[in-house]
Amino acid sequence: MLRVIDTETCDLQGGVVEIASVDVVDGKIVNPMSHLVRPDRPISPQAMAIHHITEAMVANQPWIEEIVPHYYGSNWYVAHNASFDRRVLPEMPGEWICTMKLARRLWPGIKYSNMALYKSRKLSVQTPPGLHHHRALYDCYITAALLIDIMQVSGWTPDQMATVTGRPALVTTFTFGKYRGKTVSEIADRDPGYLRWLFNNLERMSPELRLTLKHYLGDD
Repeated sequence: MLRVIDTETCDLQGGVVEIASVDVVDGKIVNPMSHLVRPDRPISPQAMAIHHITEAMVANQPWIEEIVPHYYGSNWYVAHNASFDRRVLPEMPGEWICTMKLARRLWPGIKYSNMALYKSRKLSVQTPPGLHHHRALYDCYITAALLIDIMQVSGWTPDQMATVTGRPALVTTFTFGKYRGKTVSEIADRDPGYLRWLFNNLERMSPELRLTLKHYLGDD
């Protein structure tokens, strides 16, 4: 299962006002979900003109930290220009796949916005009634249709798509804790329980360390 994520924000720096997702399972789009979010800054006029989400619509909504756990539960999060969504959201426990980067690899020399790709690839998907382009759930359906097309054309697995997207590099040596200066591979052989303890108990870790621990624990 791949979970397609989209956000709408206050400006290009962040301030999430809406998050949505759909799941892609066996080539089908299922499990739509969306939430409005109270942002941490005013909505810029430029952003409001694009997504039409007003201050009044989000004034009494929960903060993103309260909402984002609803979107956990997938090993793979997919977004168009995933680096943006990843940056504006709290850390998500999974790996990211970027349909924009995948499309650039497959079809060089064309326009890469999700709607431009949707049209140039002649895709068709039933979008939710009452929504429009630049509302998060609507855009999830567009990106999901693009993802399905990419997988059919390329034959890539989620693991391969994460690699094409550009994974964080594996950490080779511990820079903290009782095994500081030791290689991670050595500790994986000598004391794998320490790696499991770290993975389960370290509240804040870099994407590189999370990926490294998952790799050595066989949780890929």
